Amino acid sequence: MERLRIEKKKFQDQSQRQLNVMNEKDLKSKSSSLEVIPLTLKDLNACLKLDKIALKGLWSKSLWEKELSDSRRICLGIFDHSNLIAIGCGWIVVDELQLTAIAVHPIHRRRGLAKLILSNLLVQATHKGCKRATLEVKSNNSAALAFYKSFGFIISGSRRNYYKNGANALIQWKPLKL
Repeated sequence: MERLRIEKKKFQDQSQRQLNVMNEKDLKSKSSSLEVIPLTLKDLNACLKLDKIALKGLWSKSLWEKELSDSRRICLGIFDHSNLIAIGCGWIVVDELQLTAIAVHPIHRRRGLAKLILSNLLVQATHKGCKRATLEVKSNNSAALAFYKSFGFIISGSRRNYYKNGANALIQWKPLKL
């Protein structure tokens, strides 16, 4: 009986791995057809859901409501069918874009979605008259640091104990061109 249970578990694990590989191939072939769209208050629940999964509940419902309704903010998303799988937000202050969130659902990472979102945010900010973009990133987040560096962001300072857990933030800037 125990052997049968072990064999069944192995079969289930193998089937799940095959399904994951198939899903990855499907997404990679579809990634060129995924569209970046503006998010609005009607997307509030989807934003909260992705925030909880990808950002560990960084923002409250009221913060998301403000992010999605304030005319000085840009909030973009990528949906796969009815599921929000990537989000990027920024706040326009005078002629600067202050990036507030970039997040991709964990099962959809490493497929270029963050790059797609950030590229669109920077283009929209430029069209709205922004001359530079800024953000804060955890000083120990090497993947994010490399990602932003690939876009031309340069470290210009730091904020000590910036995050809830006491981690420091690095301040980065990038000039924007029309």
